[in-house]
Amino acid sequence: MQITFLDFETLGRDLTVERFCEFGNVTVYGNTQPMDVASHISDAEVVIVNKVKLNAENLSSAESLRLICIAATGFDNIDLEYCKKRNIAVCNVVGYSTQSVAQVTVSMALSLITHLSEYSTYVADGRYAARGVANCLTPVYHEIAGKTWGIVGFGNIGKQVGRVAKALDCRVLVNKRTPIDGWECVDFERICRESDILSIHTPLNDSTRGLLDEFHISILKPNAIVINVARGAVTDEAALANAVKEGKIGGLGVDVYSTEPMTEKHPFWEIKTLPNVCLTPHMAWGGFETRSRLMEEMAENIREFLNGGKRNRID
Repeated sequence: MQITFLDFETLGRDLTVERFCEFGNVTVYGNTQPMDVASHISDAEVVIVNKVKLNAENLSSAESLRLICIAATGFDNIDLEYCKKRNIAVCNVVGYSTQSVAQVTVSMALSLITHLSEYSTYVADGRYAARGVANCLTPVYHEIAGKTWGIVGFGNIGKQVGRVAKALDCRVLVNKRTPIDGWECVDFERICRESDILSIHTPLNDSTRGLLDEFHISILKPNAIVINVARGAVTDEAALANAVKEGKIGGLGVDVYSTEPMTEKHPFWEIKTLPNVCLTPHMAWGGFETRSRLMEEMAENIREFLNGGKRNRID
């Protein structure tokens, strides 16, 4: 069996593909440009992919392809309808990154609400020593206890963030399609109006694209902190950037972008160095334990497929 990794570099250079060699020959591409996808998968029976887009155009010549393993939970980069027509099985991995993404979400919130980057810079650039005063208490920061933390999307990650927020003595609001017992569930407009921290964990689909739009950004509290660790296109990125520049929100933490990597043309480029902005390179999902778990899960998906099972199938 020919197994092909299309963008292994997105999984981290500290991992190996050794566990996949039991299934056959393994070919690894660190990254695959769009014009090279068709040639890279031409003889593959199993393709393992993270970010590369697979569609009718580049899949049509992959005549041996039987299984696509997505190294992620989201599958918006895969043309599922075409895969169904071709009888190509598609598997994802669910729940592997819960702890890592929740950890980064909470880290961003705590850093932004406490102005940690500004205080750290105050010491690092010598102002603390030069001033000769034992402490510095500006910019003013506030306790997180008693603040309202709004969570948009309440899957595994959203629930874990909610548990941590409750442990920090926050009031937690939840926005999800179906209300859930034990949590205060509200509509999207209300969660935007009432949240001191608003973290987004919803998948990207037709109903969530542009969800946090210009109107909903305009009704956020002036000191609200917005954190997006879901998908960039869930928000109006230009409107968010403007809200930060105009001082209409308190802070912004983002790990995902509509175009990745973010370029100079991206709306966040102008705000990337502001002290109340924390931008990270789509790393929230990628703790070492998380990525190791992901590799094991994909190996199990392949093993189950070869044994006639349908583990984690989404096709």
